[in-house]
Amino acid sequence: MITNPTPQRALRGHQPRRPHATAAATSAYAAQLTTRLTDRDRWLVHMLHEHRVLTTHQITAMAWPSERAANLRLLRLYRWRVIDRFQPFVTSGSAPMHYVLDVAGAALLAREQGLEPRELDYQHDRALGIAHSLHLAHTVGTNGFFSSLVAHSRPSCGLTAWWSETRCARLFGDIARPDAYGSWQGDTTVEWFLEFDFGTERPDRVAAKLPRYARLAATTGITSPVLFWMPTPQRETQIRHVLAQAWTGLDDPGLVPLATINSSRCSGDPTIDTWHPLDPALKRLPLTELPYAWPHLPPVNPVRPNAPHTGAGLPPPSPIPPSPTPRHPRK
Repeated sequence: MITNPTPQRALRGHQPRRPHATAAATSAYAAQLTTRLTDRDRWLVHMLHEHRVLTTHQITAMAWPSERAANLRLLRLYRWRVIDRFQPFVTSGSAPMHYVLDVAGAALLAREQGLEPRELDYQHDRALGIAHSLHLAHTVGTNGFFSSLVAHSRPSCGLTAWWSETRCARLFGDIARPDAYGSWQGDTTVEWFLEFDFGTERPDRVAAKLPRYARLAATTGITSPVLFWMPTPQRETQIRHVLAQAWTGLDDPGLVPLATINSSRCSGDPTIDTWHPLDPALKRLPLTELPYAWPHLPPVNPVRPNAPHTGAGLPPPSPIPPSPTPRHPRK
């Protein structure tokens, strides 16, 4: 028996409206939000500016103890226009909510960095426009790989760097255009460029990327492994064949260490999933053990004090979220 029925007036109650974009971008509105936002909220703002779009599942895995807790907080941030959201259409089931940066979040981010909002090069229409982008699935897939690494980070070992495709393009785009850059620090430190492959590019175009990575290594003096994620075992076999041909044709193949993986090898924990170095004589290795496959590589410096900035000079955010803000008991 229902003992607490919902009254009719509650079904027709007033729904709070989100502030207008112009009002949400003002200093007065930013001042109102100052006491409402936690360190974790501000971290999420930085992450959405860096990586463009994150799903409910990814945000929950990285920074919240449960999806319910994440949804409640994300709803508040949405109502305050700190973040915006959309839900893509899928042919079966339902897609998770996708979140992007909104005008109030962009204004707060700019002011935290001592900038005017217009200096951030942010446009709400452009931020939300990724909902219609043909690269949406690719971006979400790349972010899903790294969000899993964040979720499995611990105080003793974890992801220390995660640079977006946009940041990589501004740093290296005249030579190579990786989908992302990452660094993991534990007993060993490994850094890599990620090529997230959905099987939409011709194999020869994938192989054509290797000379660019070789030139990048020769130009910067830093040799970073390139990891290729594939959707199927068949695609991995096909791509490994053309990569091997292109790799042996390089002037100095040692400048481009390579490893591949396919989705059937992915368990949800990227730290234990096994990658296959290009040399067929080598066995598959977890991400943290890949440096042993390339003994000629010098040790990676685990500290990057001068991490490059993009756009308006913003540094890359820490991939690890801050601890939740403790609740103070009411007096």
